[in-house]
Amino acid sequence: MSDIIKRNVSILGPNDFTGIKLGEPAEYAAGLPAVKVALQHAFNEMGVNKSFRALTRMNQKEGFDCPGCAWPDPEKRSKLGEYCENGVKALAEEGTHKTVDKDFFAKYSVEELSEWSDFKIGKSGRITEPMVLRPDKINYEPISWKEAYELIAKELHALNSPNEAAFYTSGRSSNEAAFLYGLFVRAFGTNNMPDCSNMCHESSGVALSETLGIGKGSVKLEDFGQAEVILVIGQNPGTNHPRMLSALQKCKENGGKVVSINPLEEAGLIRFKNPQEIKGILSSGAALTDIHLQVKINQDVSLLKLIIKKLARLDKERGDVFDHEFIKKYTSGYANLLKDIERYSNEELLKLSGVEEESVNKVVRLLANKEKIIICWAMGLTQHKNGVENIKECVNLLLLKGSLGKPGAGTCPVRGHSNVQGDRTVGIMHHVSPALNTSIEKTFGFTPPDKEGLDTVHTIKAMHDKKVKVFMALGGNFLSAASDTLFTAQALQNCNLTVQVSTKLNRSHLITGKTALILPTLGRSELDVKNGQPRFFTVENSMGKVHQSKGLMKPISDKLISEPEIIGGIADAYFNEGHIVEWKELSENYELIRKKIEKAIKGFDDVNIRSKGSGFYLPNNVRDLDFSKLPNQKAQLSICDLPKHEVAENEFILMTIRSHDQFNTTIYGLDDRYRGIYNERRIVMMNKNDMTKYNLNKLDVIDLISNYDGNQRKAINFLVIPYNIPEGNIAAYFPETNVLVPYDHFANKSHTPISKSIVVQIEKK
Repeated sequence: MSDIIKRNVSILGPNDFTGIKLGEPAEYAAGLPAVKVALQHAFNEMGVNKSFRALTRMNQKEGFDCPGCAWPDPEKRSKLGEYCENGVKALAEEGTHKTVDKDFFAKYSVEELSEWSDFKIGKSGRITEPMVLRPDKINYEPISWKEAYELIAKELHALNSPNEAAFYTSGRSSNEAAFLYGLFVRAFGTNNMPDCSNMCHESSGVALSETLGIGKGSVKLEDFGQAEVILVIGQNPGTNHPRMLSALQKCKENGGKVVSINPLEEAGLIRFKNPQEIKGILSSGAALTDIHLQVKINQDVSLLKLIIKKLARLDKERGDVFDHEFIKKYTSGYANLLKDIERYSNEELLKLSGVEEESVNKVVRLLANKEKIIICWAMGLTQHKNGVENIKECVNLLLLKGSLGKPGAGTCPVRGHSNVQGDRTVGIMHHVSPALNTSIEKTFGFTPPDKEGLDTVHTIKAMHDKKVKVFMALGGNFLSAASDTLFTAQALQNCNLTVQVSTKLNRSHLITGKTALILPTLGRSELDVKNGQPRFFTVENSMGKVHQSKGLMKPISDKLISEPEIIGGIADAYFNEGHIVEWKELSENYELIRKKIEKAIKGFDDVNIRSKGSGFYLPNNVRDLDFSKLPNQKAQLSICDLPKHEVAENEFILMTIRSHDQFNTTIYGLDDRYRGIYNERRIVMMNKNDMTKYNLNKLDVIDLISNYDGNQRKAINFLVIPYNIPEGNIAAYFPETNVLVPYDHFANKSHTPISKSIVVQIEKK
C-alpha cells in the first residue's frame, strides 16, 4: 500500500463575504412570502410535477414524515398541505435532481471541495453510489457495497477492543434503523453510541428524568388548544418549528395567552399569517405573544426565580396561587424551595435578568390565576453550563402551579430533527440501561456490554487522543454540528477509518480519517421496495407518538439501499455468520424488526398495526401523575443555583443561532428573512449602545475570540449588525461560530456544549 498522505483540506471553508443586504426585521411569520419562498426552493430542486406530488403526501397519514423537525401532526390534516416553509426546503434538499456521482468525485478532490462554503457543498446534490477515500488518495472512488462492508469489518476486527470504535446517530434515522444499529453496536461489544441528543436536548432528558421520572415532555398537541398560558422560553419557533405557530394560534383563539422569554424578539412570535387558511393570507395575521420578556443570555433561572418568588409572596397573602393539594400529594422539596428563594432579593434577580419589572409583574399576575400552563423550550435553555438547572427551574414553576397531568398543561421540550426522540426510545444511548440490556438478552440471546460508553464530547476527546480509531455516523454532519471545530477535525483525522451513512454531501465527508467511506442511503420521501413490496418505517414525534412513514418518490439512484440494510450488511460482514442474530434477514424485514422492538421496548405492543394512521402514544408517567420511580415516590422540586459568568469589561456573551434559511447544519440559502439580513451569514448582532461604547459602526469587520483554560480560539471576519439584543450580549450563526465553543466546557450532568453562552472578546479589523 502507498504511504498515507496528509490531505491539505480546509476545515472551516471560506471566510469571505457574499454581499450583505439589510432590511427591517419582519413583523410577522409565514403568509404569502413563506409560500413563495418554499415553492421556489421546491421547483428549483425537484421541478413542478415532482414537487406537488411529494407535497401532497408529506405528513399525511398514508404518506411520509417530513425529513425536517419533529413537531407532531394534527389528527385532522390540512388539505392545503400539512407542512411549513422549512419542511418544504428539507424535502427539496432530499428530492433534488442534482447528483454527486463518481464523475463528480473524479473532477473534484476533497481538498478542492473543502474550499467551498457549506452552502455550496450542500447544494451539490444526492450521493448516488458508495464511495471510498483511500489513504493515498485525495479523490473519492467508487466501491461496491460488498467491498465496503468487508473494509469496515476488517478495520473493526483489527481493533484491540470494541471500545476503540464509536457509532454516532443523527435524528434522521427511523426507529427500525436506530434499533438495529444499537443492537449491532452492543453485539459488537461497546456502548460508545454518541448521538445528536448529546448536543441539543440531553439537558432536557437529564432534568426531566431526575424531576419527573421520564426524559420526555408530557403534553400532547391538543393540549395547546386548551392551555390558559403558554411560556415559550429560549426558542424561535417561527424559524425552527414553524408548524408550532398553528398550535399557538389555537391557544390564542381559545382565549389563552402566550409569553415569550428570549434575548431576541423573533418575528414568529409576534404575529402569524397561517398559510393553511385563506384569512391567514389575506388578513394582517394573528397576534401571538401577549408579553415578551427580553431576558439576558442564560439568565433564565434568575428570571424564573424572580417570578416564583413574586408568586410565593402572593400565595402567602391569598393562599390560592400555588396548588397546595397537588404539591402535598405529588411533590417533594417544597419547604426547601421556599427557603432557597429567600436567599435572593428581587433587585438582584431583576438586575441579572435584565427585564423590566413591570413586564415581570404582568407575567406574575397572569400566572397567579391560571393552572393550565405549558412551558416550551429548546436550545436556548439546554446549551449552557447550567442547562439542566434551566429546565429544572421550569419544572419547579409547573409543579408549584399543579400544571402537570391535566389537559392544557405540562412540559414541552421541542425536539429538533424528525426522529431524534425515537432514536433514544429504541436504544440509542451511551449510558447503560439494565432493563434494556435484560430485554435484549431475553429477545436475542446475547449479553450486551454493561460498561458506560462515550457521549459526543468524550468521543471527540477519545478520537483526538487516538483511543477511538474507527468512527461511524448514521446520518448527520458531525464535524459541523459538534463544538470546537478545529479540535473535532483533528480528532476525526486521527481515526483510521471514518464512515458516513448519508443522503447528501457535507463537510464531514471532506474532513476524514485515513480511510473514509460514504454509504449513500434512501431518503425519507423515496420509495423503499423489497421483492416488489413497498416497505414503511416508523418514527416518534416530539410528543411521544409513534406513526408510520412511507416514501413514494422514485429513488435518485438504483444503487441506494436503506439504512437497516446497510447496518445489516456491516453486521453480516463483521460476524460472518458467527452470531446468534440473523442480521441479513432482520435488516431486510422491517416488520420483523418491529416485532423485535415490541418485545424489547416497553409500549410498542402491536406496533405493526397501531402505527398506522395517526399512530399511538407511548407510555408517559407524567400524564398519569405516576412518580413511583422517584425518591419518596414524588416529583422533585429542585434547588437551582444562579448561572455564573465571569465576563470582563471588554467581553461579551455570545449565543450561536440559526438563520431562517437553515435547519441544524444544513444551509438552504443565505437569507435570514425574518431578521432582515440577506445574502450573508458572517454577521454578529450587537446592541447599538455596545457598538457606540466600543467605537463600532454598522458593517465594521471584527474577529471573535474565546479564551478557555489558556486556549485561544478565533472566528475571523464577521460584520457587525445593530440589533435589538440586550447589552453585553451578541448573537451569530452556527456552524460558523462553533469554532469558538470549547469541546471540554459543557453542561453539568448532560455534557451538552455551551453553545448558547460563550464568553468572547471582539477584535476590530
